[in-house]
Amino acid sequence: MIEFLVKKFVPDKDNIHDPQVRQRYGTLGSSVGILCNVVLFAVKFISGLMTGAISIMADAMNNLSDAGSSVVTLIGFYMAGKPADLDHPFGHGRIEYLSGLFVAVAILFMGVELFKTSVDKIFHPEDVQVTLFSVAILVLAILLKFWMAHFNRVLGERISSEAMKATAADSLSDCVATAAVLGGMLVTYFTGKNIDGFVGILVALFVLNAGYGAAKDTIQPLLGAAPEPDLIDGIQKCVMSYDKVLGIHDLIVHDYGPGRRMISLHAEVSHREDILELHEEIDVIERNLMDRFQCMATIHMDPIVTDDVDVIQAKDDVKAILKSMDDRWKFHDFRMVKGKKSSNVIFDVVIPMEQMKEKDEIEEQIRKNIHEKHPKYNAVVTVEQSYV
Repeated sequence: MIEFLVKKFVPDKDNIHDPQVRQRYGTLGSSVGILCNVVLFAVKFISGLMTGAISIMADAMNNLSDAGSSVVTLIGFYMAGKPADLDHPFGHGRIEYLSGLFVAVAILFMGVELFKTSVDKIFHPEDVQVTLFSVAILVLAILLKFWMAHFNRVLGERISSEAMKATAADSLSDCVATAAVLGGMLVTYFTGKNIDGFVGILVALFVLNAGYGAAKDTIQPLLGAAPEPDLIDGIQKCVMSYDKVLGIHDLIVHDYGPGRRMISLHAEVSHREDILELHEEIDVIERNLMDRFQCMATIHMDPIVTDDVDVIQAKDDVKAILKSMDDRWKFHDFRMVKGKKSSNVIFDVVIPMEQMKEKDEIEEQIRKNIHEKHPKYNAVVTVEQSYV
């Protein structure tokens, strides 16, 4: 069913990095969500009126909010698919994250309202009428919501959309919530005990948990979350597979929305190589990164000395000292200015982010340790954090 809908409504469905194709996926997912949730709201609302069950009414209103969220997601995909302009040279991709965040806030708001209403029903219970119609509606709603969760998860993973993944999580929590409502109805029918308000609270907690998870997933990329380790490892292996590249550092991944990432890094090359040949190879690497990871790439060449015995020895000395202090530290941009009595060794050290609050102390300790073990070296150190 999912593949049928995709083939029918998403031309060029495999070109998932094209903003227009992503927009079509978003339109399909949102349209299906609007249709299904409006139908569920209508039948549950009628069932709630017939039975007088606050838990069913709460579940119906939850579906109505889901329909509204799908409208927001649809608008978000449309706006995110707009091309870059003078005011937004990197495009509008982050609007997709914002639409996902709006959905999450709507879910949280609905959860709070359902919780308040359910608490009121515990202290002021009303008779609940259990009918075959209401039970059948709830069973069908669970099955439909389960399919919707699968549908949105498949589409969300296919195009790496946090908004659609948030919708899938919400649909799955709706399955559990509706199952709880059904269980409460059956308990009332077989025991005569009215637990409608308690079931309503359970539904509200499921809704709140889904909202929290969705908010967390959409806020992270907006705040500048670290890129996935697999992506970083793939980029490093790709760049280092070229013979003329001796090392890389200062790797940064800029996220401007799904399918709109940019990579910048420094590639270390021998100072003896022909500059034109190096430039040609760097161009090849940038195009390869674009093809493999669908990211724009900008690479800066850093020439390093590879045949000076004194520089190589000094570099090995510094490497040993840094490793003895903290084996997580990395250094780069190493160069040496020789003097008659002493030499300046100049380099940058990358430390874990949690140590940046001790940056000045670390710089001073590195200089001190180097001078104590090698008095002929004067260390000029710049400590910086890692962005990956």
